[in-house]
Amino acid sequence: MNIALLGYGRMGKEIEKIALKRGHSIVHKISSDISSFDFTSVDVAIDFSIPSAAYQNITHCIKHQIPVISGTTGWLEQYDDVVNMCETKNGAFIYASNFSLGVNIFFEMNAYLAKMMSQLEDYKVNIEEIHHTKKLDAPSGTAITLAEGIIQHTKYNDWKLDGSTNDVTLPIVAKRIPEVPGTHEITYTSSIDSISIKHEAHNREGFALGAVVAAEWIQDKKGVYTMKDVLNI
Repeated sequence: MNIALLGYGRMGKEIEKIALKRGHSIVHKISSDISSFDFTSVDVAIDFSIPSAAYQNITHCIKHQIPVISGTTGWLEQYDDVVNMCETKNGAFIYASNFSLGVNIFFEMNAYLAKMMSQLEDYKVNIEEIHHTKKLDAPSGTAITLAEGIIQHTKYNDWKLDGSTNDVTLPIVAKRIPEVPGTHEITYTSSIDSISIKHEAHNREGFALGAVVAAEWIQDKKGVYTMKDVLNI
């Protein structure tokens, strides 16, 4: 595949390494205005840019019939617009708050545990996420996805970051520590015991590998997909 990298920060560089190892070519490394680049030779675009650039990057690709994979978080108020454009233009698009293959298994574990805990009202749940100090958004998109998985199956109807909550608002604690790739922990606590599940990334390679796998998978497809489709889970 010929890949355009939209955003060439630390994640973009990690994706480049993985893509080259898997026999692909990087034809663009874009950290500026996307409209000035020729996409004629591009087979797929992978967007790990910044929230303010993501919407333009994604829609530009859809308009030009380039399948696009996006792992940028913090722009999702425009997600429905992207979905509508993708359907109208017959494009191909995958967004994931986290492309790590392990994290996507963790999402499924989180939802399953929430179902089991939903009838046990003595347990209170909280989410803690830890990332590096250069991460621009808080809570992480992964933490929000985890919260949504819990809300779908329990009495909780909302989440709140780093503040007081009530019986139907799920607390998320976000910490920023240098050089932490990403840690997420879900804890159910009662007066008797605690139950926790945790995912800890050791480096960024897992995120990059998942994005490249998704880019390989979306070739010759049309529509809006998720990592559940890619992993068939």
